[in-house]
Amino acid sequence: MAEIERAIERYDDGGVRRLTLNRPARRNALNLALLKALRAELATARADATVRCLVLTGAGPGFCAGADVKEWSETAASGDVEGGGWIAEAHALIGALHAFPRPTVAVIRGAAAGAGVDLALACDFRIAADDARFICAYTRMAYPPDMGGTWLLPRVIGIEAAKRFAFTGAAWTAEEALARGLVGEVHPVDRVLELASAFAAQLAMGPTVAQMHAKRLIDGAMTRSLAEQLVLEKAAGDACAKSDDAAEAMRAAVEKRAPRFTGR
Repeated sequence: MAEIERAIERYDDGGVRRLTLNRPARRNALNLALLKALRAELATARADATVRCLVLTGAGPGFCAGADVKEWSETAASGDVEGGGWIAEAHALIGALHAFPRPTVAVIRGAAAGAGVDLALACDFRIAADDARFICAYTRMAYPPDMGGTWLLPRVIGIEAAKRFAFTGAAWTAEEALARGLVGEVHPVDRVLELASAFAAQLAMGPTVAQMHAKRLIDGAMTRSLAEQLVLEKAAGDACAKSDDAAEAMRAAVEKRAPRFTGR
C-alpha cells in the first residue's frame, strides 16, 4: 500500500483536486502500481461531491512516458503478453477517467508519449506548457495505440490527423499540437500550472449539475440522432431545474448579481 500512496500526490484547493503522477525518475511511466493508484484516486474523487473539477499532471519535467517499458520487458521475458495485468488495468483506468462525471483538465509539461497521450486525451481539456511534446510512441514499438487512443484521438483531432499521428509515430511540439486541436491552450512552462489551476477553479465555481449533464450529453452526441439528443436534453433540463444552482441562478438574475453556485 505504501508504494501506491507514493505513486500519486493529491492536492485540494477549494473544489479543485489535483492528482500528480509521482514517478519523476521514470518520467511518470505507467507501471502496474501507478495504474492502480490513479484508478483508486479517481474512484475516491468521484465519490466526493466537494470535488467539482479534477486536474491531472505529472511530477518533474515530463507528463507521462506511457507504459513502463522496463516492467513490460520483464513480464514479456516470462511469456506474459498481457504485461502482468497491465492491459486490463490500463483499460479500466482510461474508462474511469473518460467517464469521470465532472470537468477534467490535463496539464502537460514535457513529454507525453504513448499511453501518456491517451491519458491527456481522456480529459475534457488539455493545457500544455510550451516545452510539451506529444509522441506516438506506440508506432516506434510496432504497436497500435492500445489505451483508448484509436477511439479518443479521432474524436479530438479528426480521423485523418489521427491516422497521420499513429501511422508515422509523429512527435508534435506544443504549438503543433495546438494547431491540430490536440490541446486547447499553450503557456510558458513556468506559468502553465498557475494558469491551468485558475481555469480549473473557474470550472469548479460553475453550476456542477449542469456541467455534468452537458458533459454526458456532449460525449455521447455522436452516437445519437438529433431527435434522440433533444429528448435527452429536455430530461437534463428538467433535472437541472430542480437543482440548488438553478434556484441560485434565478435569484442572482433577479438581484442583478453574479451567481454563487454550490454544485448541488
